[in-house]
Amino acid sequence: MTSPRTPDEALDFLARLNPSVIKPGLGRMRAALDALGHPERRYRSLHVAGTNGKGSTCAFAATALRAAGHRVGLYTSPHLERVTERFQVDGAEISRELLGRRILEILERYPEAAATPAPLTYFEFGTIVAFWHFAQEAVDVAVLETGLGGRLDATNTVLPLVTAITPISFDHMEYLGHTLGAIAGEKAGILKPGVPVVVSRQEPEALQAIARVAAEVGAPLLLEGRDFAGEARPEGGLAYQGPRWRLDGLSLSLRGPHQLQNAAVALAALEQLDARGVTVPIEAARMGVSSARWPGRLEEVSRQPTVVLDGAHNPGGVAVLLASLEALYPGQRVHAVFGVVADKDRAPMMRALFPRCASVHLTPLDTPRSLAPERYLEEASALCSDVRAYASLDEALAGARALAMKGDVILCAGSLFLVGATRARFVGNLGAVQQGK
Repeated sequence: MTSPRTPDEALDFLARLNPSVIKPGLGRMRAALDALGHPERRYRSLHVAGTNGKGSTCAFAATALRAAGHRVGLYTSPHLERVTERFQVDGAEISRELLGRRILEILERYPEAAATPAPLTYFEFGTIVAFWHFAQEAVDVAVLETGLGGRLDATNTVLPLVTAITPISFDHMEYLGHTLGAIAGEKAGILKPGVPVVVSRQEPEALQAIARVAAEVGAPLLLEGRDFAGEARPEGGLAYQGPRWRLDGLSLSLRGPHQLQNAAVALAALEQLDARGVTVPIEAARMGVSSARWPGRLEEVSRQPTVVLDGAHNPGGVAVLLASLEALYPGQRVHAVFGVVADKDRAPMMRALFPRCASVHLTPLDTPRSLAPERYLEEASALCSDVRAYASLDEALAGARALAMKGDVILCAGSLFLVGATRARFVGNLGAVQQGK
């Protein structure tokens, strides 16, 4: 691979790295970070793993840290519409031109990364860009979301002040294992000696695995329901109680009952950061959960008809989505626009979601990993009385719109590829009706 010389060529270089390639292991990352002088050590960090809720939790925490007056880096994945979404400083994503320059700066110091075949995966190189960019921008603290795992995840080359684990579900089983215990053990690989870990409520098998790893490495364990909790007050309003903080009258900017749990995990992590020298006043914490934005998660992008986007793409995410639909749109008919990648375990998602729907509209995704709708049309038709397959997303959206009556909901779910592509068709033209709310 020819080494790029301009920012545009650098962006092309990044785009040519295949996002679907996954090579577990930290050796390649460590070699690159050695060559770069370990930029990840120049700021403090919060490291978040889990299957569902990671992004929302990171958004809550990063927004609170900014409200506390810190310069904050936020690294998340995957992106919905633009790769630049992954790299944010103080709430602003990196520009394409600056992203290209950062890539050139890295390749100047570590030219081996431009070799053929490429020694670093797309996610590994992106993680290095985040570490380097945050160092160059002199952030005070970085909030880092893992990719698909934990133990062998590229982000696990940091030594954070605090770690957190959100709810664990079945996803990426070919890499993480086929039991909740095995998956949780991999996610818990981010735990470090002496570094507190904040853990959401989990299935018993997952919690047992996390507790075992915490005991083995000597990581103080803070559990939702035992050491901290968020709750809806009977008299109305939301509250949080942690080891030191008591917050009443909370309002959450992100929609869905599950966001109370994500906010509680974020608040507990912020408590631990505050105790370890990253000052977070309670009012900043309150502002973080009331003003965070996280697109594509129960995001309403139209009201005529109502169109809702949600990133649910595994069984746990679909379960949360269904509970949220009942809370936000009780009794309303749902027309699902659904697409899935071929390597996902689609059956549990379909069994949970499709019987709730008045109609289902299967669409291909704009990725080589897309599963053609015809491949699972018969399977889907057994779960809903009205299932149709289309050749494009625009046709699927038009099909759902044609059936939607006043008061109905068009729901786009099944893959973040679908959410990103649908969002691009609404936001910027109509604007999000409830972006992140």
